[in-house]
Amino acid sequence: MALLALTLLIGCGGSGKDAETAEPGDSGATETVVTLKTTQGDIALRFFPETSPEHVKNFVTHSKTGLYEGTCFHRVIPGFMIQGGDPNSKDDDPNNDGMGGYSYLGEGTNLKAEFNDIPHKRGILSMARSQDPNSAGSQFFIMHQDYPSLDGQYTVFGEVVDGIEVVDAIVNTPRDRRDRPDTPQLINEILVEEWPVAKVESSKADMWAEDRAGH
Repeated sequence: MALLALTLLIGCGGSGKDAETAEPGDSGATETVVTLKTTQGDIALRFFPETSPEHVKNFVTHSKTGLYEGTCFHRVIPGFMIQGGDPNSKDDDPNNDGMGGYSYLGEGTNLKAEFNDIPHKRGILSMARSQDPNSAGSQFFIMHQDYPSLDGQYTVFGEVVDGIEVVDAIVNTPRDRRDRPDTPQLINEILVEEWPVAKVESSKADMWAEDRAGH
């Protein structure tokens, strides 16, 4: 069955390199950034390996091996989130979307929860699962707006540092009664790169400044 977040939704049926820890004044520090090149534009994501190392490794590994390329955001709910990462969404059967996926350890495997204190705010990257807390596979979601009722119930493992306007475009696309976009919102390509920490922080600050100005 499809995996749900609360009663609303968030279900899911080479290894990644952990980001380096930046020290004050360490201009050479870098961290891993994954860029999702989607139908609507690019979304750049940074990660929290200190709080959820296995979920970070899982996402980065799937990104490197190509599992996410060609998948789509199969469920989008304005005011809530966009959900993707299901390899089932690559086929022509929309009825199995939300039911697939597995961890970086291989088909039939899942991740143990790594719940933490990071709140589910706009731009947060978190992991989809079924009612079993230890059932995360490959499906993930990005928050469109703050949703505190998810806090401590789903594993937060990253955040958007560029492209929050792309999240807005995806979530506001016309959709059917199952919240599936009428036009597929694809992840066409993924880049896994090391960015200087200063670039990550600058990109994040600029993104939120533009977001505030636009609202």
